[in-house]
Amino acid sequence: MLIKEGDERTVAVDVRLASILAGVAGAVNAAGFHAIGYYSANMTGNVSALSDYIASGNFRLALLYGGIVIAFISGAWASSLMINYGRRRKAKAVYAYSVLTEGTLLALFGLADLWLPGIHRSVVLIIGLSFLMGLQNASATRISNARVRTTHVSGMATDVGIELATLFDIKRGVEPEEDWPANRSRLRLHTTTILAFVFGGIAGVLLYGYIAGAMLVGAGILLVSIAVPEIHKTRRR
Repeated sequence: MLIKEGDERTVAVDVRLASILAGVAGAVNAAGFHAIGYYSANMTGNVSALSDYIASGNFRLALLYGGIVIAFISGAWASSLMINYGRRRKAKAVYAYSVLTEGTLLALFGLADLWLPGIHRSVVLIIGLSFLMGLQNASATRISNARVRTTHVSGMATDVGIELATLFDIKRGVEPEEDWPANRSRLRLHTTTILAFVFGGIAGVLLYGYIAGAMLVGAGILLVSIAVPEIHKTRRR
């Protein structure tokens, strides 16, 4: 699931990866908003808020939202540097190491949520979770040649609309029938990603309400448990 990349990947592998990562992203994003009132992965909304606060002269909040956006970009930057380095060294498990890094940091941020006081806790969660969402999205994008996007829904929702229109034309007979298998696969992938994000968000809020930062620790452990077997698999080879 974290070894092959690009056209070497099957739809089933992409769906499995999208289900897990989008579920975790949905949980982190929704739980973060529930806890501190900010979305860690919604860069469209965060950039819009940044623009609004700059225009209205509220530079303190503008600085905060600017920090969120920069943290997300920094996460994508760090992930890409890691992947580029691994590719140059022909490391097959480079994506697994990226997910391992995300899982480890997510668990640490969960512990910070449990132990840090007030304002320090909020800053660590806002900036830290945004960094991790950028890191995850870059990893999923690069391993799948941009077929899988896991931390935001806008692109996936657009793709679902496109594929539904294509399906409609195929069923009307104005598009080739042989396009149906590929169309069905893409529709399945994008729909699964959105549903995983939704149900992950529901689970994240409910679990955070019961166990607070321990939910983030659990999500981090889940990612680590996915990455470690993939790393061992490449070492055995």
